[in-house]
Amino acid sequence: MTSLTQRNSGLVQRRTEASRNAADKEKSPEEDEYESRRGEEEDEDKGDSKETRLTLMEEVLLLGLKDREGYTSFWNDCISSGLRGCMLIELALRGRLQLEASGMRRKSLLTRKVLCKSDAPTGDMLLDEALKHIKETQPPETVQSWIELLSGETWNPLKLHYQLRNVRERLAKNLVEKGVLTTEKQNFLLFDMTTHPLTNSTIKQRLVRKVQEAVLEKWVNEPQRMDKRILALLFLAHSSDVLENAFAPLLDDQYDLAMKRVRLLLDLEPEAEAAKSGANELLWAVVAAFTK
Repeated sequence: MTSLTQRNSGLVQRRTEASRNAADKEKSPEEDEYESRRGEEEDEDKGDSKETRLTLMEEVLLLGLKDREGYTSFWNDCISSGLRGCMLIELALRGRLQLEASGMRRKSLLTRKVLCKSDAPTGDMLLDEALKHIKETQPPETVQSWIELLSGETWNPLKLHYQLRNVRERLAKNLVEKGVLTTEKQNFLLFDMTTHPLTNSTIKQRLVRKVQEAVLEKWVNEPQRMDKRILALLFLAHSSDVLENAFAPLLDDQYDLAMKRVRLLLDLEPEAEAAKSGANELLWAVVAAFTK
């Protein structure tokens, strides 16, 4: 009886190891890179809990939020579409989305459709909601269309159900759960508004410093050598009109240099960059959608 139990447990163990090996083989390069990058961030965030690791959407929103007031500028009408662009790139970096093949005619980035590569849950409700829409939509849509559909900027009433509602509020609540923000009520004469003032300045300072260093001390002058998440953050923070907030504390000469390098990035040709080895095509398609 004992030997049978030992044999059975050994068989289960071998099967478990085999299934793990099979799962590892199925992982896409994007997933491997994403996990590797997250591991590096854990090492950099010594002593910080895993909850303080932020998505691209959360980083862009955090850059846009006023620290004490706890809300974004009323005049910022760019951040809504910018956050949808963040979702597409976040899903691409996690190996969930990709662009269709360019084909013999070499379709442009903005005419190629977005395809679901994996429907495995991400653990983020907003990302999973967007992924579900993209997976279930036939025929597939382009990057530009998805930014508009997820933002609710469509004239087609049959497609209004694609809109992701209360995105800023939901992201702010995520940041509250991660201990970065808190929740308050403010009275604005005619109405009350829920606000989310900053409560953990260390996290935001680290984020601002990361953005500044990317175009100053850690500038590499070649986009394909830059970390894809940092590259995406620079483009999307600019498209969401919140990048200036990260550069505001800089000295005049540092600010001028930072903006000069951001302009170099904005002047890049997405089609050419997407064709380079190791590039994430969907990332550059989102960039093309905002810079066209």
